[in-house]
Amino acid sequence: MGQSPQKAQRAEFRNIGISDLRNYRLPLAGKVSILHRISGLGLFLFLPLIMALIVSVFTSEQKFATAHSILTNPLVKIILLGLIWAILHHAVAGIRYILIDLHYKVSKEGGHQTALVVLIISLALTALFAVKLFA
Repeated sequence: MGQSPQKAQRAEFRNIGISDLRNYRLPLAGKVSILHRISGLGLFLFLPLIMALIVSVFTSEQKFATAHSILTNPLVKIILLGLIWAILHHAVAGIRYILIDLHYKVSKEGGHQTALVVLIISLALTALFAVKLFA
């Protein structure tokens, strides 16, 4: 019998290993997705502390004064600013995912554009809160 024609060379896709992470270029939409997960985890982990702080502030004037003195510490303000960023990023990225579910900007270019908008809006709002927090 005759030889079969050569098949076209197909790209080989494989899972990346931990050592490949340094060289892997994640698209902006992927970075926003990872930040969305990190911000959600941070909010989940800090939720009991935030709720305890809110409840204690309303129980007595002494606890309010204690909470006020804690929240005026610059290190605590930096942590609080991180939580503010997490809330803002998680909310704005969540809106992006709702729009994606509604088939808005579902393309490579659209994903890049909406990811960039998420970063710009969340960082701009965080900067506004930082000005108010550290003023």
